[in-house]
Amino acid sequence: MEVQTINFTIERETKNTVRYQEEADGKPPAIGTIYVQKWFLGQNPPQRIAVTITEGE
Repeated sequence: MEVQTINFTIERETKNTVRYQEEADGKPPAIGTIYVQKWFLGQNPPQRIAVTITEGE
């Protein structure tokens, strides 16, 4: 499996999480939506995040 980096843009905030939507770039989404806990992101969550997927050991 080759290493993949997928970009996400903030969609909305919930009480305890920030919801990000995958930037599909014309392809079907590999992940779609991802929720990240607010305590992890801090006071000002980034507008965009990137997730890198590699094969586990």
